Amino acid sequence: MNKLIIGRYLPGTSLLHILDARAKLIAGFYFIFILFFAEDWPAYILLWAFTFWVMHLSGVHFKTYIRGVRPLIWLILFTVCLQVLFTAGGEIYFEWGPVTISQFGIVSGIYIFFRFVMIIFISTVITLTTKPIDLTEAIHFLLKPLRIFKIPVEEISIMLSIALRFIPNLLDETQKIMDAQKARGTEFGKGSLFQQMKTLVPIFLPLFVSSLNRAEEVANVMEVRGYQPNARRSSFRKLRWKWADTLSLVIMIFLTVGLLIMNTIV
Repeated sequence: MNKLIIGRYLPGTSLLHILDARAKLIAGFYFIFILFFAEDWPAYILLWAFTFWVMHLSGVHFKTYIRGVRPLIWLILFTVCLQVLFTAGGEIYFEWGPVTISQFGIVSGIYIFFRFVMIIFISTVITLTTKPIDLTEAIHFLLKPLRIFKIPVEEISIMLSIALRFIPNLLDETQKIMDAQKARGTEFGKGSLFQQMKTLVPIFLPLFVSSLNRAEEVANVMEVRGYQPNARRSSFRKLRWKWADTLSLVIMIFLTVGLLIMNTIV
């Protein structure tokens, strides 16, 4: 099974599991927003402490989150390297043409690495503790104001929910195809760049066909069950806002105040 955790749901009875999906989405997006206002180490220490606390409240073992970050670590490191190599400022350690390694670039790269990892952790917490159907209802509810602009809210919410739900399935399918190709003697990650790109072709073609077949199956199932894109519909499951959901947003306000204080310390 692919080790990417984001997009999966793990049943549980933790405090985060019983929170309203709308509260978790609002708090999650708000946390990602305030991440970019962290300016110094004290602020990042506060945000890391909050992230670890939320992960602990989810009732999911910390190793599970680490396994979820591993498949994305190379993408994160690539972004960090670009930031380090092409950002100038402060003391210059190395300079060659457009490539510059400076004090400001290294610090910015570390901050970007922290931001990416925390975003992945918080996003994973939301998907691990929220049922896909509740996530769909929450997205639909939060997008409702866009109806005044004639935006198809129902279709967008369904599309986002299905896309999020099938990310792990596609990655699992990719791993199965790679295992089948390895059994036939294909070696990944060896040879020149062109040869490595050629070895990916036997993966992408079956994956593309499998994705089309899966999309057709989902469309047929939705059609058999009477789904109509433009029809107004009621929901069997009703999201209920509780005092704990309000408390979670109040905590985000306190986190913002703490972040502002930390930014002024240094």
